[in-house]
Formats: sequence, structure tokens, C-alpha cells
Amino acid sequence: MINFVNVRPEHLNFHGYLFGGVLLKWVDEFAWMTASLDFPHCTLVTIAMNDITFKYRVKNGAILRFVIKPYKKGNTSMTYMVDVFADEPGADREVEVFNCRITFVRIDETGKPIPLPEKNQLRSEVD
Repeated sequence: MINFVNVRPEHLNFHGYLFGGVLLKWVDEFAWMTASLDFPHCTLVTIAMNDITFKYRVKNGAILRFVIKPYKKGNTSMTYMVDVFADEPGADREVEVFNCRITFVRIDETGKPIPLPEKNQLRSEVD
């Protein structure tokens, strides 16, 4: 799945660049949407974010492109790779500014992990 966001002044830290916490919020939200489309009718919660790498700071006005791809499917969990690219005002090319892996677990109404549906029931296959 691909999503886009425009960085605005309310997203900036006190140094004038994108606040990392805002970026992590977007990553969690967009990856969760991807997982929810891949596993309809499942209650999915974030269990981990791994290998988080902030590569470059992001300026106000940048257009961010979030690329979320399936990475690994377990019995009760699904991990996605998230890559974020910035197209800043006046730039002649996009730059990768962030990446991480994020894992969601399927839970029942009591909060206990339960198995995910089989692969043939998914909207998209793991690459």
C-alpha cells in the first residue's frame, strides 16, 4: 500500500524539522490500515516496531510517500516493511528518509492472540 502526507508546520519539532513521533504515528496508522485490508474482520494491534532508522531530517512542505509491503507472516502475527521517501520543496528527486519493520498481532475479545486466516484468504500475498 502507498500513502502520502504533506508535512506542515504543526508537524515540526523545535528545530523546525519533522518531529519523529509524528512520523511514527503515521507509520503505525498507515501500516495498520494495510494490515486491516489484508486481514479483514480481524482485530489487529501493534505489537512491535523494529529496526527503526531515521536517515535524514525532513523539511516543512515535504511530500512524504509511505510504502508498506508484507514482510513476514506468522501464526498470529504479520510483519510489514515500511519505507518513507521525502520529496522536499525545490528538490530534484525523492530521498529515502526512514524505514522500519512493524508487527501486528490478531487478538480475540479478551486480548489473547489468535491465528490469522490462511494465505489463500488474504487480499495480497507476502512477497
